Amino acid sequence: MQNSDLINGKKLLKKGKLVIFPTETVFGLGGNATNSKVIKKIYNLKKRPINNPLICHFKNLTQIKKNFYMNELELKIGKLYWPGPLTLILKKKKNSKISPKLSNHSSYVGCRIPKNKIAMELLKKLDFPIAAPSANLSNKVSATRHSDIDSDLKKNIFVVKGKSKLGLESTVIQIKENYINILRYGSITEEDIRKKIKNIKIKKPIKNKLSPGNQKKHYSPNLPLRINVRKVKKNESLLNFGKNNLYSNVYNLNLSRKGNLVEASRNFFHYLNLLDRIKSAGIAVAKIPNKGLGKTINDRLKRASFKDN
Repeated sequence: MQNSDLINGKKLLKKGKLVIFPTETVFGLGGNATNSKVIKKIYNLKKRPINNPLICHFKNLTQIKKNFYMNELELKIGKLYWPGPLTLILKKKKNSKISPKLSNHSSYVGCRIPKNKIAMELLKKLDFPIAAPSANLSNKVSATRHSDIDSDLKKNIFVVKGKSKLGLESTVIQIKENYINILRYGSITEEDIRKKIKNIKIKKPIKNKLSPGNQKKHYSPNLPLRINVRKVKKNESLLNFGKNNLYSNVYNLNLSRKGNLVEASRNFFHYLNLLDRIKSAGIAVAKIPNKGLGKTINDRLKRASFKDN
């Protein structure tokens, strides 16, 4: 099944069509990164604002170096984490054919090499990189399983079947002189970066225009979401974590009864999607420890629960 999916996916991408495919983080909605008409299709279909840049997926480091400048520290970090859930903001070379629409005409683009067999096989069969944001409508919950992908998207776009292992998007970073800016928390934690690169300075800018996923409202289910709850309201379903006295009279899911943040990350978007399909007044979410992958989960929850005035 995968082989025929990959063959069909390759054919469609070469024809300028869009394809949904799994990566190790979440499912992506992908198209030819060198084709501006394709990039426009992605933005339109997702109802995504043009100032929310797309991430570009490559099959290897050689292809990235062909299109972008990379200094010593950028190369070091790329070699440490690629293939894997790292997106590195790099400056595009003037001779690069990657569409300027991908990054709202900025010369800086988010680049990554995915660590997923299906995604890698798809990229290997193409002579262009794939621009691929998450396979969801703008501001809605990301998908980590085929069943979680929006039905309208599945109806209109070919899906290469598979499953995402990590469950949270890539970590987006930019190298600034001798320090690292974390532009979006993701599947690689700040603690892991500090462990692997000794004495590195890490900052978290308040605002940036180079990374996706930084809107105040994002990753949102259709149902209202309450976070860090001490008590579940009547007719609310519950997204729990660890062992506590919280309970819903409607529906209960626990990200990790053992309090394991890796397990919680894998379940996070899938469980949010499941609870969003339950008939209830809203979703109550237990407190998540704000460390390691918990920082990423809390970042998503904060944006998912944001209320427009």
